[in-house]
Order: sequence, then C-alpha cells, then structure tokens
Amino acid sequence: MLTKRVIPCLDVRRGRVTKGVRFQNNVDLGDPVEMAIAYSDGGADELVFYDITASAEGRPIDIGMVEAVARSVHIPFAVGGGIASLADMERVILAGAEKVSVNSLAVRNPSVISEGAAAFGRQCVVLGMDPVRSAKCPSGYEISVRGFRELTGIDAVEWARRAADLGAGEIVVNSVDADGTREGFELEITRLVADAVGVPVVASGGAGTPQHVVDAFRLARADAAIVAGMIHSGDYTISEIKAAMAAAGLPVRPPRG
Repeated sequence: MLTKRVIPCLDVRRGRVTKGVRFQNNVDLGDPVEMAIAYSDGGADELVFYDITASAEGRPIDIGMVEAVARSVHIPFAVGGGIASLADMERVILAGAEKVSVNSLAVRNPSVISEGAAAFGRQCVVLGMDPVRSAKCPSGYEISVRGFRELTGIDAVEWARRAADLGAGEIVVNSVDADGTREGFELEITRLVADAVGVPVVASGGAGTPQHVVDAFRLARADAAIVAGMIHSGDYTISEIKAAMAAAGLPVRPPRG
C-alpha cells in the first residue's frame, strides 16, 4: 500500500509566506525558502507553493523563488499561480519544480491539461480545484475560479472526471468553505472526487488537528493531505501528525531522524 503523504502548503505573496481565512485577512509568516527547508527537514513528504497574487496582478510566477527552493530542499514540490500557458509550465519545471498546479487556466482552456501531460508527463500536471457548496450542481459543489471571485456553474465532480480523462495526474480539492478555518477538511466533496477518479486526490483546506488529517485519509479516501495553519502556527509538527496517522494504522513515511 502506498504511503499517505503530508504536504505543507506555503501561500506566497510579494516573496513572503502568508496565511488567511477563506483567502482574506492574510498575515505575514516568513521567508518561503527558510520555511521550505524547515518543513523538508521536519519530515514533509512534499511541498506546495502558491503565488497567490500572480494571476490577479497579471504577472508570471516568481521563478527566482522556485529556483531557490529547488536548490534548498530534496523532496518533491509543486507550484501554482501565474501559470498562463504551456510555456509557463515548462519554465517552472525547468526551474526545479516536479509538479505544476493549474486551476483557473484549466477551466478557461482545458486543453492545457492534455498538452501539459503530453509534454511533461501526467505526473507533472496537478489540477487545483476550488469547490464551493452550491445547490445548482448535481454533486452539491460548484467550481469557483480566481480565488473564489467567480463562480463557473461547473459541477465539481464532473470537472474532476474530465480533468483526469484529459491527463491530470493528481487533483487537489481545496474547499473554499473550509479554507483557513482549521475546523476540518470538507470530507464530502473530497470523498466524492476520490470515488469518481482513478488518480491521486489531495485534501486541502481546513486542517486544524492531526485527527482531521486522519479523517481525510480514512473517511474521504484521500491520498495526501495539505496542511498549513496548524503547522505554521507551531500548534502541531509534521512528526506529531505522522504519529497520529501511524497510530490510526495508516501507511506513513517516518520523519527523518
């Protein structure tokens, strides 16, 4: 059985890590490279970085940051934000990232998923999706884009299926409703997506305790869990999260040391 992955998320704005609740009221937390090193050394299985203002500001992702992280850590990492084309995906991969996350771009231009998978391998292409509860869609969840600024009318589960068929190698289900609340993952939509696709699914948004992470794996059938506020605050360490996972009988890669 494959080990379940714990993935710290670092939202980056103007070269600094920041964290908010439902994408608002962000506070500064530190240098992304220093934090990446600390989490890598602390037992993270992977890392993910989102340049959260790149798309809104109409600029490409901070390639200098990607290169600095690649030089500093020895675990896989993904990046997203400011990815506007296949050429942008290539720049990020050449800078050292193992995976590229596409979200709003994929909704506007779904062919970028298949083009990216053909060019770089589907393992490099991650679909990021921001579902929000909605009675308008059969699954009960609607895809939002542009940092929840725009609702699309697209059913979240159908979009996940289509993206996987197009070649997405992994799907990150980031609940807009739970983001930053630290009250637990949105298990329902995570399970719906996990049951609908044959690629790894990552739970994101809302982790506040190690038990929340365990629930994402056991109840929602996630393959990986993204954590942010609960570790950025110092309330929990990756080692403590993995200890809870191991105690629950989940396959886990032990932290170094």
